[in-house]
Amino acid sequence: MELFDLLSIVLLCLFFILVFTRIIMLKRRGINVFVFGKTHKSDFLLIPFMLLLVYVAFASSSLLPFPEILITSLIEKGMLAWIGILFSMAGLVGFAFSLKAFGDSFRVGIDDEKPDKLITHGMFSISRNPIYVSFISFLFGFILVHMNIASIVMLFCFFIPLIHRQIKREEEFMKGHYGEQYAEYCKKVRRYL
Repeated sequence: MELFDLLSIVLLCLFFILVFTRIIMLKRRGINVFVFGKTHKSDFLLIPFMLLLVYVAFASSSLLPFPEILITSLIEKGMLAWIGILFSMAGLVGFAFSLKAFGDSFRVGIDDEKPDKLITHGMFSISRNPIYVSFISFLFGFILVHMNIASIVMLFCFFIPLIHRQIKREEEFMKGHYGEQYAEYCKKVRRYL
């Protein structure tokens, strides 16, 4: 296993540790964070792709079996892999700052039963969707490290379309729930960057 592969897996593990740590912290405060799929069952489409991503990450590093043609690097690893590590690190840092700004409002999915206040500070003053932007940055870095067919297809054919779909659904909810406050926020801050 190359250093790039190891760093990529460590960063992926850190990403999931951040998510699960936040979920556990809020759960201890009595906040149900995991509301994914409650408003629309098709939200669960993201879960198998997340699991496949984790599997591809470990398979790309020669730790798990996977069709060789799909996980063989398409280019020689070098500077591009280091740039990928930087993108993934930036995504991880952005994700951590987004979670901090989110505070107790963080949810996995749309919470139409107990939505919290509209968050517009911190990373949310730069992007209306900093968690998703960070996630895409992280995954783009992942692709640059591994540069194989499986990771490229996963990002561009599945994750980006599914994330964009989720953002559109969340925006519709927020328009209805926060009304004019959200409309004013949208005028000041872009959807992505």
